[in-house]
Amino acid sequence: MTMKISARNALSGKVVDIKEGVVTAVVTVDIGGGNHVVSSITMDSVKNLGLKAGSEVTAVIKASNVMLAVN
Repeated sequence: MTMKISARNALSGKVVDIKEGVVTAVVTVDIGGGNHVVSSITMDSVKNLGLKAGSEVTAVIKASNVMLAVN
């Protein structure tokens, strides 16, 4: 089945680390070239997706704003 989505940025990669919390987990995905994407998702999602180190995933990025600040 092919899923169509409106997000323009979909990066394939492999889960390299999952830091589990009580409610959320921080999942690090290696997207190649020494680059990583880090996502905070619910523990329910980690379990429902069956995520573990080595899982092949697609990081879908949909953001209306990206802000940077310096002092």
